[in-house]
Amino acid sequence: MTSFGDLLGPQPTLLTGDDEAESDLLNGADPASVAAEHPTASIAWAYLAEAALDGATTGAEPDTARIIAGYAYARTGYHRGLDQLRRHGWKGFGPVPWSHEQNQGFLRCVGALARAAEAIGEEDEHLRCLDLLNDSDPRAIAELGLD
Repeated sequence: MTSFGDLLGPQPTLLTGDDEAESDLLNGADPASVAAEHPTASIAWAYLAEAALDGATTGAEPDTARIIAGYAYARTGYHRGLDQLRRHGWKGFGPVPWSHEQNQGFLRCVGALARAAEAIGEEDEHLRCLDLLNDSDPRAIAELGLD
């Protein structure tokens, strides 16, 4: 049985993460340095994307450069996460639980990509990201504050 109750569906995908990158980030290392040292670690790209997007749309004029930087960081982490998911047996669908901490880098990148896409008016991409989050784990959208 999967974690979302579908007896015939695939088992949840649980990423192994990058312990060194995660530790560095938790200990306050610069996310850009961590991404440079661990370019496959989605969590580093998530930190960069979220930092670029935070506050980028709160002023009278959106900070387009920061939004685009956030979009690029999020897209990079998203693709690195897809690579990891496939290596762990994911076939493009099925649960990727938020509760498994090592999945959160990928899910946070998808959430940041949704935010950035919405900010630049790329509605199709925004909706695709929300669908992916919902398909991965219905809790993820709420956990990321996207509801």
